[in-house]
Amino acid sequence: LKPHNYGPYTKRFRTITTKECGVPDDVTLLLCDDNWGNIRRLPKLSDKPRGGGYGIYYHFDYVGGPRNYKWVNTNPIPRVWEQMHLAWEHHVRQIWIVNVGDLKPMEFPISFFLDYAWAPDKIGVDDIAKYTENWAANQFGNKNAKEIADILSKYAKYNGRRKPELLDANTYSYDNYNEAIRVTKDYSDLLVKAEKINKSLPAEYKDAYFQLVLHPVKACANLQEMYTRVAINRQFATKKLITANEEAEKVKKLYLQDSLISLEYNSIAGGKWNHMMDQAHIGYTYWQQPPKQKMPELRYISPDSALPLTLSIDTMALFKNAALTVTTGPGNVFAEIDGYVSISAPHYSKAVNTEHIQWKILPDLGRTGSAISTFPVTAVRQSPIAGSPELQYQFYSNDTGVIKLHAYFSPTLNINNDEGLQYAVSIDNEKPQIISINKEDNNPRAWEKWIANNIIDKTTEHRLTGKGPHTIHYWMVDAAVVLQNIILDLGGLKPSYLGPPETMAEKTKLK
Repeated sequence: LKPHNYGPYTKRFRTITTKECGVPDDVTLLLCDDNWGNIRRLPKLSDKPRGGGYGIYYHFDYVGGPRNYKWVNTNPIPRVWEQMHLAWEHHVRQIWIVNVGDLKPMEFPISFFLDYAWAPDKIGVDDIAKYTENWAANQFGNKNAKEIADILSKYAKYNGRRKPELLDANTYSYDNYNEAIRVTKDYSDLLVKAEKINKSLPAEYKDAYFQLVLHPVKACANLQEMYTRVAINRQFATKKLITANEEAEKVKKLYLQDSLISLEYNSIAGGKWNHMMDQAHIGYTYWQQPPKQKMPELRYISPDSALPLTLSIDTMALFKNAALTVTTGPGNVFAEIDGYVSISAPHYSKAVNTEHIQWKILPDLGRTGSAISTFPVTAVRQSPIAGSPELQYQFYSNDTGVIKLHAYFSPTLNINNDEGLQYAVSIDNEKPQIISINKEDNNPRAWEKWIANNIIDKTTEHRLTGKGPHTIHYWMVDAAVVLQNIILDLGGLKPSYLGPPETMAEKTKLK
């Protein structure tokens, strides 16, 4: 059982059995997520079946801690599929309920949730992209369906990295890996694509297209650029550059533009959806929404105290030149760059499957790319030994000695209510270390960090005995563990929200 979570007043209760609370066998037990789309508990497959069965109560938006999220859709459906597939395979099939708050702007995730609930066996993880395309075709015709589906998927993915209500100027690093600029460019590129389609759409589609597709992209692109320019303003002010004042003025315009975008939404179709997008989303200081929006604090430099500019700084050029490209080559081999190695989990060098357990890529599930996990999700616990399910990642290092390995997981909770879901990891011939990703999920501080960042970061230490080629061995121990990225810190890893871009390398250039 789980109480409602209202910010600082949340109380945590222990799980109690149906026998303790005297629930009759013919009553359906409604299990729940954590209000953030992560299922908290599932019945064990060894449990005696109940006459009333089980159900799930799920969330697409929420009022409570660590922050409200109810402005726009922030629910990537690959994650919805993964969690509800987990419920289905654990025989939680009697009733599924999703809390959507306002029906707008949740039309697309609502459609998916209900369609998947109606026929879970007919929508596999590889069918999600086609489902999205078909949904777009049903709303706007076949001509632009593929491109619109890509926009729907990408804006939910970008918003899923961190809810807009949790964003601020410090979320994405401006100093390291060009991260804030790259994330801003993600949104701006998507907006260009969305506006191009809008110009070519027949008139009868334009109102629906604006509220379902263009508005969330336009609003979120504007919001992210505002926060990035706040970060630039503060950087320039710290360096006593007069250009800090120029960035401050740009922030003011973007803050105003946020309200104008909402006004545009309220005005379309003769005010059909008036006030639907008036939800406050800027200026949060704690879990509850502010009474009214407040512009981020800006810094100004007096011309008398400004340092002379020795170079021209074109911030728009930073946005134009930022790119999310990686060095790709013939095969999945990775190289140390500037004291780190960055790996996207599906880009393994070798996968070891067994007769009953296979590795499967979960397309587009993750903050930056796709993810990988084992299927079936009901497989029993495995020991990390030769021949058991394993992924191998080959990398080349320039360093030796003790290093840190960061494994980044989707924030799956301790569904079995035990020592947590486990994995094992080793480098080269080390003994595998067995690690739980979520045994502390009843720790409010740990949980708040996981769901705010939409990731669980587990760190292990390893020793490299020589330079050159090495192999990471990532072992399945428990099913339902979803791996997104692996990042090695060889002494040069810098703080950032998403981690550095992938460092895939060409085999022919490695020695």
